[in-house]
Amino acid sequence: MYKRQIYTHAGPEIAVASTKAYTSQVILLNILALYFAEVLENVDNSVIESFKKDILELPAKIEQTLKLSANIKEFAKKVYQEKDIFFLGRGIDETVAKEGSLKLKEISYIHSESYASGELKHGPIALIENGITVISILTDPNLVEKSISNIQEVITRGAKTLVITNQDIDKKMFDEVICIPKTNTFISPILSVVPLQLFAYYIAKEKGLDVDKPRNLAKSVTVE
Repeated sequence: MYKRQIYTHAGPEIAVASTKAYTSQVILLNILALYFAEVLENVDNSVIESFKKDILELPAKIEQTLKLSANIKEFAKKVYQEKDIFFLGRGIDETVAKEGSLKLKEISYIHSESYASGELKHGPIALIENGITVISILTDPNLVEKSISNIQEVITRGAKTLVITNQDIDKKMFDEVICIPKTNTFISPILSVVPLQLFAYYIAKEKGLDVDKPRNLAKSVTVE
């Protein structure tokens, strides 16, 4: 029996593919980290207060991100018949790439893989061919140049590109750019995952699939 429980209070989630449960858990882990920082007193209080402010601003920024749905839907209409779609990200963005790839597999049944952008030339680039779709997440200001260099590698090999970013980049370089609001790097996945969830949703809808009840999946795994 566990002595402590932490509830996400995400509310009921009927769909098999988790979205708000995922988001709530990411926020919860950040809040838990803040709690430890306060208790241990090993982080400057101004940094902690600034982080709290960023978390409180998330609902409004998610609303802003949801307003980008039309652009995401249009891109989804262009690529929904693809057989393979790849996701790239560096650092914290790699984890978002994994979640985006998973959602696409779960509800659209398109084969999808996510890779660390820095590992592109260690094998994954062999899979890039003319016309293939590559989605890149780019939110860490310290990794912008390296990430763009990786995206250029797939562009030169004929890939169609969708970039999710909160950085100031040259949009003309890519097929589609979704600009999300800026926030603290540690909680940027909460915003950058939203366009990827919407992308998977619109792909599935274009294919005429039931997004709430994907095949072979259950809300709770009851066997090992």
